[in-house]
Amino acid sequence: MSKLLKSRLARIVGVIVLAVALIVAPLVSSPFVNYQLSTVAVFAVAILGLNIIMGYTGQVSLGQSAFLGLGAYIAAYGLAEGWSIALILLLCAAIPALVGMLVALAAARLRGLALAMITIALPIIGVPLARRFSDFTGGSQGATVSWLQAPEWSGLANDQWRYYTVVIIAVIAFVLGRNLVRGRIGRAFAIVKGNESVALSMGVSPYRYKVLAFTIASLFGGVAGFMYLAIVQYTSPETLNFFTSINLVAAMVIGGSASILGTIIGAFYYVLVPLFAGSVNSSQTALISGAVLLAVLFLLPEGIVSLPRRIRQLRPSGRTTPGAPGPAADDRATGDPQTSDDAPADGGGTVRTTASPGNTK
Repeated sequence: MSKLLKSRLARIVGVIVLAVALIVAPLVSSPFVNYQLSTVAVFAVAILGLNIIMGYTGQVSLGQSAFLGLGAYIAAYGLAEGWSIALILLLCAAIPALVGMLVALAAARLRGLALAMITIALPIIGVPLARRFSDFTGGSQGATVSWLQAPEWSGLANDQWRYYTVVIIAVIAFVLGRNLVRGRIGRAFAIVKGNESVALSMGVSPYRYKVLAFTIASLFGGVAGFMYLAIVQYTSPETLNFFTSINLVAAMVIGGSASILGTIIGAFYYVLVPLFAGSVNSSQTALISGAVLLAVLFLLPEGIVSLPRRIRQLRPSGRTTPGAPGPAADDRATGDPQTSDDAPADGGGTVRTTASPGNTK
């Protein structure tokens, strides 16, 4: 059996096991565990959007919490007005995407520190705006809702019903995100990230794809806001807090930049590490979380997702007889394709482009 066939079979088995685990988990867990798992799904979608703009496109965004908070407020307002859930979800995706696109149209030509300052301004401005427009946001007190109650026919508890709701949305978001980064648009993102001059010479407009990446990231942020309100049942100006954005960026880096799997790992880190730190010493939560962050970055600069590759690198290499072809030569001779843990489809790293993604000007 070829390596490629084994890899595909392993992925199919992995998907089946994951699907079964996602379905069974809330049925055998406590409401507390279901809440934590649901929160992981919420922030996984938020980090996915952040990873598209930062990990896959190489731009800077420190304002993802603003879009998450905007989505949560839109959902709370829509519920108060009696809108349908489908319409609310659509608006939670469309309005943040529109806002993100407008910001990107002005900011996408900037780079580095200037771009970071623009994105930092979003949550900094968003918090006082949320407090001022109390008719829409509830002011400093925030907005409390009660929705997504489990229907009687389902036989589920409310925490189980909400879990399934957010997990289904998260799965759809990740399927769309994975197809995006593995397709033509993802290849264009990788070229823009690698070298904008090369992108221009290949017919790829860096400005257009930066705007697109910001728009997609904002859309996922708004959807995460909808999911957040579904689980927490409450939102306030603190949801837009700048420190939330910083923690999301840290979680993305911890999990693994430009990696779908790393995004999920980062979401677990975002939710579970502060929970663990609080259980150890509630007065030292920030200190313990910071120590874990520094330890992971020091030992695994490319994120936790790179751990299997680091383990393989630390293993002693097998001896080869003089003149015998190495493993790479054997693979070239047999034509067996090599897959890399750092390929843009599954993670970040060096991008080797052999063909233009097309005239995308």
